Amino acid sequence: MNRATILGTVSTPATAPAYAPVAARFTDREYLTIVYRTDPEALRAVVPEPLQVDEPLVRFEVIKMADATAYGPYVEAGQAIPVRFGDEHGEYLHAMYLDSFAATAAGREVSAYPKAMGTPALFADHSALVGTLDYGSVRVATATMGYKHRPLDPRLAHEQIAVPTYMLKVVPGYDGTPRVCELVRTRITDLVVKEAYTGPARLQLFEHVLAPLADLPVREIVSACHIVTDLTLDKAVPVYDYLTEEDAS
Repeated sequence: MNRATILGTVSTPATAPAYAPVAARFTDREYLTIVYRTDPEALRAVVPEPLQVDEPLVRFEVIKMADATAYGPYVEAGQAIPVRFGDEHGEYLHAMYLDSFAATAAGREVSAYPKAMGTPALFADHSALVGTLDYGSVRVATATMGYKHRPLDPRLAHEQIAVPTYMLKVVPGYDGTPRVCELVRTRITDLVVKEAYTGPARLQLFEHVLAPLADLPVREIVSACHIVTDLTLDKAVPVYDYLTEEDAS
């Protein structure tokens, strides 16, 4: 295998890459989202500077990918935190758990999504929409929402899904110190909202040392929605370099 071939390799193992080098297009991507109020100090402890927190809110979500280019169907669940970067409002992705190794590897290597393996699920149970997350054999989150109780304005759904997203990109060097340490930004493009609903909701988080979602405890449910979309994920770009302590954009 010559140098040109090696440089054209997208991921390891070189002869059987973990994921395909294509932009992912998602069809019928289904969201259950519950926004809740949490402890301000717990939130500030996990949000990296220079991002700012205006309100102590967290968005727990379970997302079912009915069809994703190169990955096929899979499900993910996690937490996002509304933040501000200068004058721009967006969300910081705090934790994500998936049942697809390819999507997990690609999200972490190509971009900076904080992805780990887990077992999330999204399904209708009688008149409730249910989202769950298990880590190993242990339940760490259960979310329920009234199934399609009230229509949600598609414009509001579009605004919620399309906000800029921030993530930490950390690549360790061989001496154990960071080789890359950046705040990166991405967003969703080509977004089509197909269905959108709101209704009553509940959320339970259970403590687990390796899936610490409950470290951001639920104090009050603020809102909930159920949205079905088609969309594309844009490339991530660096906006702040922690190694040089300067704006990277």
